[in-house]
Amino acid sequence: MNNKLIFLLVIVLFGGLSKVSAQAGRKPSAMRATRFELAQKPTTNKNSVLKITSQAEFDQFARVYHQNTPYALPHIMFVIDRQDKNKIYYINSKKFTFHKDFINGTYLSLERGDTFFQNNYINEKRRFILGTLAWQTPIKKWTFEFWEGDLIPANLIKTAYETINQTFFAPVAFKPNSIKQDESSGGLEISRISADEINKGQEYIPLNEARGVGRIHVIEKLDDTVEIGYNEILVLKEVPVSLPPVAGLIIAKPSTPLSHINLLAKGWNIPNAYIKNADELFKDLDSYWVEFDTKLDNYTIKRADKKTLVDWDEEQKAKGIPDIDKMPPSNLDVTRLASLAEIRKKDSLAYGAKAANLGELVHARLPGVTVPKGFSVPFVYYKKFMDANGFSDKIVEFLADTDFVHNPRIRREKLKAFRAAIQNGKFDESLKTEVLEKWQTELGGVGVFVRSSSNVEDMPNFSGAGLYTSVKNVKDADKVIEAIKTVWASTWNFDAYEARERNFVDHTGAYMSAFIQVGVNMDDGGVMITRDPFDKGNKGAVYISAVFGHNLQVTGGDEDAKKQIVPEQILFTPRSNSVQVLTRSTQDSSFIFDDSGGVKEVPVSTARRVLTDAVARNLVKAADNIKRVFGGRTEQDIEWGYMKGQIYILQARPYIEKK
Repeated sequence: MNNKLIFLLVIVLFGGLSKVSAQAGRKPSAMRATRFELAQKPTTNKNSVLKITSQAEFDQFARVYHQNTPYALPHIMFVIDRQDKNKIYYINSKKFTFHKDFINGTYLSLERGDTFFQNNYINEKRRFILGTLAWQTPIKKWTFEFWEGDLIPANLIKTAYETINQTFFAPVAFKPNSIKQDESSGGLEISRISADEINKGQEYIPLNEARGVGRIHVIEKLDDTVEIGYNEILVLKEVPVSLPPVAGLIIAKPSTPLSHINLLAKGWNIPNAYIKNADELFKDLDSYWVEFDTKLDNYTIKRADKKTLVDWDEEQKAKGIPDIDKMPPSNLDVTRLASLAEIRKKDSLAYGAKAANLGELVHARLPGVTVPKGFSVPFVYYKKFMDANGFSDKIVEFLADTDFVHNPRIRREKLKAFRAAIQNGKFDESLKTEVLEKWQTELGGVGVFVRSSSNVEDMPNFSGAGLYTSVKNVKDADKVIEAIKTVWASTWNFDAYEARERNFVDHTGAYMSAFIQVGVNMDDGGVMITRDPFDKGNKGAVYISAVFGHNLQVTGGDEDAKKQIVPEQILFTPRSNSVQVLTRSTQDSSFIFDDSGGVKEVPVSTARRVLTDAVARNLVKAADNIKRVFGGRTEQDIEWGYMKGQIYILQARPYIEKK
């Protein structure tokens, strides 16, 4: 981005953004402050001091964001004048909003606009070093930092470190705010604290801001014996592999907001948060009705009285109940096994949204990305298979069975047996021949992923993320056919059924395409979305979750990746043209292809970051281009892989977030 444009954005955005989430790295930036936080009344007329000798003196000059919360962020701006023997000014930050206000107001320099910006944030041979010193409440340590778009070189970081620690009353560590700053300071013999370390000390992270009313259900271990009600607010030790729709989620361990469960929670528009030790905190509320409200930097949870329950019921009625038994659209006239290059977005009625969206990307020929080759078996063959084996009649029987409809335990058992029957169903021989011939001739007979692509996903207010089953790295002909049946059978996964039921979707109109695609044995992989999930005011941001190896540990919803990890999480902010690492990956293992098929878990070293600055920026470019392909207005949820220097796009779907 043009540097002048960045500067203009900095000025335009001043004061107009929502408060930053603690998850986003706790940067004490005036651009992210509310007007109330910026308007703190000065307690001294002094413009600055050359030393801070005590906590009381710091408090006199510091402004505080998020006051009276666990995430209070007291901070003070500083200016180091290299032209005057590295003289440091600790600025009265209640009196001056920006560094330039102080510098111009005290006549240190009269440079303004783009000249000031270039000379003090971009140029290495600059006169002034501009930064902020803050008390990091979660870890009870002092840090100094620079704007994430500052291209400050290593020698000036070292100068700032030495100058500050000679003039401040307590030890102060450096907090890098971008990958570039992290790399520049990596070889310096200075104390550093990462945003990841600060985030680890957090006790609360909002994963979806919403209000809900429901019955608390504290679950020690979530397995098939646990029955879950749609009106329950679940308290879980970690993010589950799958869930039916519920009234709220509270997780006791941190996770990525891009897991399938967290994306579903956004689609359901339910309160969803990480709250440290939630299973212990809320055990006395187990089975009680509560009102749960998640906000940016705090939450409330309280017992619901009768009036609250009545009012909530009225609110839901006022929103309007969806039409019962919505029939999902489909086209059963299409019989062609189509390659991705032959499929466009409009063909989702025959091949499902997953295949159709990827076909659209193939057609767009985006620079710098590859969509692996593949072809799709249209819905009509699923219907023919179900009819020929008598399974369609079985579905009608289920829906007329009172025990099946009203008893979740019985429903779970019967659906499991139904999937097993589908797996053993007779597959049409002519279709088998056509599929295997296309696999050999078009895809070279290599290992493929046989993926779900249904007409009951990526619908308005219903993403369907993680509800269905895909089969990984299939290498044998017979297993390709078995994998197609596994994908078809997953239409009747318990969680998929529950999600359709609670979204008033007619089960008899649910169809599944099997999408067969060349596998990518990723060096790194993950998910990205074209927005900041914590700060809606951060326009044009791209949020990336990344892991070593295959992206199973990000997406969730997979039996092979049950171990809970925190991925590397990165935020690109266009107004500062910065790439910031929010968390480092906590992996001790990754997933790679097994030579015999499927994937295997192997140890991994996390000495390096998952993504370099350059790779992260290339992913951002890919995300922005993909968003433009789909009209430029709908935010995108994108699965990606990175192998041997090449970015692969495996899925692009609307990022669904109920209003």
